[in-house]
Amino acid sequence: MIAGLPAFALPRRTALPLLKAWARVSGWWLKVLAGTAVEVRGRGRLPGGPILVAAKHQSLWETFALLTVFDDPAVVLKRELTWIPVFGWYARKFGMIPVDRDAGPRALKRMMAAAQAALDDGRQVVIFPEGTRRAPGAAPAYKPGAAALYLRLGVPCVPVALNSGLYWPRRRFMRYPGTIVLEILDPIAPDLGRRRFSAELEERIETATARLLTEAEGS
Repeated sequence: MIAGLPAFALPRRTALPLLKAWARVSGWWLKVLAGTAVEVRGRGRLPGGPILVAAKHQSLWETFALLTVFDDPAVVLKRELTWIPVFGWYARKFGMIPVDRDAGPRALKRMMAAAQAALDDGRQVVIFPEGTRRAPGAAPAYKPGAAALYLRLGVPCVPVALNSGLYWPRRRFMRYPGTIVLEILDPIAPDLGRRRFSAELEERIETATARLLTEAEGS
């Protein structure tokens, strides 16, 4: 990231290709140094036009890898991450959506406005429905934010499953050899009620994630 500091002098859209290149190089180094490969499945399932992406979150890996999967993602993240030197600078520069989880309804209102602005700018809004990293196999703990965005934005929601926590565990420095799989699932049409959407989203992500974990254990 430090090597990319000159990008701060450029407009966001001009600097974005540099950030995406950094993300690809980081993935290459992950494979060279730790033997951790990456496989992305289901790119053909992405619909055209604006979308909301709801991704499983197991590892720090997703925070940069999603830049290589989506054209111009605006990621919803907790405000505290923008205080981290270098990473926080990038988050602000590239228009991520910080949320103050202690601000209650005011935080939700700001998140909605920022997400709508990102969609209007041709970007993809990305949210981690559980709000934080969860260890592989942990019981799901979905928060209301994804459903609130789905109802407000009125666009298809693309669920994403993955198994990154097996090879880059949360709160650990070690990376392990194997293949991180990120799978883009069939989009959910923008016409469901809150309760049905929430159940559908959780069922799709958790079923696919469990399958990826089982697949990895058998390889």
